[in-house]
Amino acid sequence: MNYDSVISRTVAQIPPSGIRKFFDVVATMPGAISLGVGEPDFVTPNHIRESAIRSIRSGETHYSSNWGLIELRRAINRYQEQRFGISYNPDNEIIVTVGASEGIDLALRCVIEPGDEVLVPEPSYVSYQPVVTLSGGVAVPVPTCEEKCFKIDKETVSSLITKKTKAIILPYPNNPTGAIMTREELTEIADAIRDHDIIAISDEIYCELTYGGLTHTAFASIPGMWERTVTLNGFSKAFAMTGWRMGYLCAPKELAAMMCKIHQYTALCAPIMGQHAALAALEDGFNDDFADVTHMRKIYDQRRRIMVEGFRSMGFTVFEPLGAFYSFPNISSLGYSSEEFATRLLKSQLVVTVPGTAFGKSGEGYVRCCYATSTDLIFEALDRMQNFVNAEKTAGA
Repeated sequence: MNYDSVISRTVAQIPPSGIRKFFDVVATMPGAISLGVGEPDFVTPNHIRESAIRSIRSGETHYSSNWGLIELRRAINRYQEQRFGISYNPDNEIIVTVGASEGIDLALRCVIEPGDEVLVPEPSYVSYQPVVTLSGGVAVPVPTCEEKCFKIDKETVSSLITKKTKAIILPYPNNPTGAIMTREELTEIADAIRDHDIIAISDEIYCELTYGGLTHTAFASIPGMWERTVTLNGFSKAFAMTGWRMGYLCAPKELAAMMCKIHQYTALCAPIMGQHAALAALEDGFNDDFADVTHMRKIYDQRRRIMVEGFRSMGFTVFEPLGAFYSFPNISSLGYSSEEFATRLLKSQLVVTVPGTAFGKSGEGYVRCCYATSTDLIFEALDRMQNFVNAEKTAGA
């Protein structure tokens, strides 16, 4: 059969994930160290795992409401209120999703008509542009640069808004750069959004992972933004729950109702045992001031400083990441493209990084390195990378 005649051209033309390309190689290379996939190396805390086990043993194995367990939605609202000063009605403004990734899909499909434009900061998470395309929209890159700390600004955003612009994605703290935006900077972006009457889709999955005494600002907490913001979040990064696929979105009831309509015809509901685990993560967190999250963030911070110092000692310039758990060194001084650097490093030293171009054209000249791995492996990876850099410099001398 000629499958080219039946496969959607839209799907066929979307490239595979640049992250997974290198990750899949690791399984075939004994001794390789992966700084590739953005996943905590911590096991989900035991009390969270136990809550899921209890739910299974008690026979709670059925569907939940399409919206998710009401107890979990109430806990999510409490979390958003206490941590970020925003509030939603648990009955009709919060949806529990299959990871924050499903939230991205729901938000875009809810608002995009064919040909609508969505502003997507670049570099940023690999899923945004493909999901815009799958929704029938057109992704318009908003380039950022190291010199401006990989942040978008009002002037650039305003210059890219047209009559076709429907939404903007706000991916802060940012994957892959580690950039964050302050309340003052977000307020300027809010002015542009208000002026042009567009929707903000704020992906705040790394909200708990900020460093240097800085704290996250929820975009919906900016005056005038609550009613035009879809807030995406989840449990994967802060609570080390990637495999559970537990996320959620918060939005005004008019938008939430439409997103839930899509959700009920596709995912129907998130796994019930995972919802009980997520509920335990929040309820226990309220009781102990999120001690697990604080512990993991402290260790990430130590690793962050080790990695940044390591790259600088190699002679690379590297923006200091203030959020998430990635470093994004500028490797262009060696004369290789991002893809070439990552490929040569892997073959020579068995260290996996992700080419910056996986996150958009603005990522050329950089590689993403995840420090959500053990300190010993980070030191070993840095030693191997130093050997690679020394060999390349010697060969070029």
